[in-house]
Amino acid sequence: MTRPKPPADPAARTAWLAFQELPNIGPAMAHDFIRLGLRTLEDLEGSDAQTLYDRIGHLDGVAHDPCVLDTYTAAIHNLRTGEEQPWWEFSRRRKTGQERQKKRT
Repeated sequence: MTRPKPPADPAARTAWLAFQELPNIGPAMAHDFIRLGLRTLEDLEGSDAQTLYDRIGHLDGVAHDPCVLDTYTAAIHNLRTGEEQPWWEFSRRRKTGQERQKKRT
């Protein structure tokens, strides 16, 4: 996969760079956020990770790996709490939640 180029639009480029200051977010994830219409950290902070994940899958016409959801969740968590956690911690939480759901049904 080729590395996304910085956006040409100055506002989008500023946002793309700001997103990459977050833990777990590199150029590709920052590019996803731009494609999703996010332009500020506040936009991301006010977003729902599941909704973003569903939208990026729709935009791309594919079901992305759930780790993308976990990375979005980690970034939003960091913005809301200031707590830095690796994205795979959110994978563990998601999987634990899925196991609990299976036991209930």
